Amino acid sequence: MSAGLLFFVFILSIFLGIELISKVPSQLHTPLMSGSNAISGITIVGALIATGHSSEPVGIILGVLAVIFATINVVGGYLVTNRMLGMFKKKEGGQK
Repeated sequence: MSAGLLFFVFILSIFLGIELISKVPSQLHTPLMSGSNAISGITIVGALIATGHSSEPVGIILGVLAVIFATINVVGGYLVTNRMLGMFKKKEGGQK
């Protein structure tokens, strides 16, 4: 594939992602976040495999960056999911 086509697909995916996320109702954010965490977990495994098979320094650096960013995404996603699920718990202390 040419670099121009890959760039076009990248830009198109950005706009499509923004449109899709902006139209998701708030009740569905927690299940979607759990799904994206699973995908990021797969990304971590793929990045580890790619890093391990690379013999060039550029490939190793990009692989390590991919592992770092995917890990940040997974941890942040679980923190957001935990916080959102906490919003659905009943309040204690007699408040109604």
